[in-house]
Amino acid sequence: MDLRRDDESPLNPFPHYERMRESAPVFHDGQSGSWHVFRYEDVERVLSEHGTFSSRMGGDEPSETGQLFAASLITADPPRHRQLRSLVTQAFTPRAVDALAPRITALAQELLDGVAPRGSADLIEELAYPLPVIVIAELMGIPAEDRDRFKLWSDVIVSQTQSGTPTADHSATNREMTEYFLALIEHRRRSPGNDLISNLLSAEIDGQKLSVPELLGFCALLLVAGNETTTNLIGNAVLCFTEAPETMERLRSDPALLPQAIEEVLRYRSPVQSMYRVTAGETTLGGLQVPAGAPLVAWIGSANRDGRQFDRPGQFDIGRTSNRHLAFGHGIHFCLGAPLARLEARIALQGVLDRLPGLALAPGAHLERMDSTIVYGVKELPVTWQGASPPAP
Repeated sequence: MDLRRDDESPLNPFPHYERMRESAPVFHDGQSGSWHVFRYEDVERVLSEHGTFSSRMGGDEPSETGQLFAASLITADPPRHRQLRSLVTQAFTPRAVDALAPRITALAQELLDGVAPRGSADLIEELAYPLPVIVIAELMGIPAEDRDRFKLWSDVIVSQTQSGTPTADHSATNREMTEYFLALIEHRRRSPGNDLISNLLSAEIDGQKLSVPELLGFCALLLVAGNETTTNLIGNAVLCFTEAPETMERLRSDPALLPQAIEEVLRYRSPVQSMYRVTAGETTLGGLQVPAGAPLVAWIGSANRDGRQFDRPGQFDIGRTSNRHLAFGHGIHFCLGAPLARLEARIALQGVLDRLPGLALAPGAHLERMDSTIVYGVKELPVTWQGASPPAP
């Protein structure tokens, strides 16, 4: 299945983005009341000008349906955003992330040991999903037996849209998550460990501990951001590589190009396609007057295909050097976990290139997009390769 064609589908929203960039780059949906922003320049502005475009989604307390992100880093504005971010910054510095490389490498090789001799597998199920889940669960001090619940919960969260009303399943899952994390927080309060949740419990801002809603917000954000985004970065990279086999040969002969190739995957098939904001006051955007309190959707997936910013935007090119994509956001909300996502993707993809020669989509593979307009990736990625490969030394 080659998704580079012009046929539009949930997996190929890019023709729609192109039409909107040309005909209605800032679009007001009268039915939902939301404003949609499609051009790179405007999306970058919406993501950057936090004084004009607020990240706040509502009140400070989670609702009884489990609005887990109500008091989280991703929905905070300065000065609280700066204070909250400072608490977890140290866990995600390049130095701290690099220290995880041996463990991530061991995990990736262990997962590949299970599939390399078989010659075929669903790489989402066997590699792209479990690797980030294990890494973030270990960072948070989550018991190994609870990892599968992480995947279920995060899939439900990303399937919810900002404007949609949660279904009974969504509400039940959110309540289950809330109860789980409340119990975990209480357990860590009594028996601290060497993990992020214990560190957050002991942290103070201006002499005050984090509130329970803020702790819940951190847990939910780390779960989703540490899981779904990296899973889809790895899966989207493999999909891009199988569409351009010459890319894999180039990367095998010159592994130093892999970080650059990952940046191109981030641009070409951004794991996060959109971000939500609300106007703090009346403003002008794309020549249109946008009222105060207006919900906005900044379409990152569209901005990263804007020909005003990128040459040959519809071409996947790992040789691209000027690549100021917005896949990890921009400004004060730039993704804190970007170094970790890049490291996990580089290690996983190097393992795939080393150990799965002749990698290709399985004949007759039918790819389906995840049930989300925000997160972009495939539910399954059935692939084949040539023969068995021994473990890397």
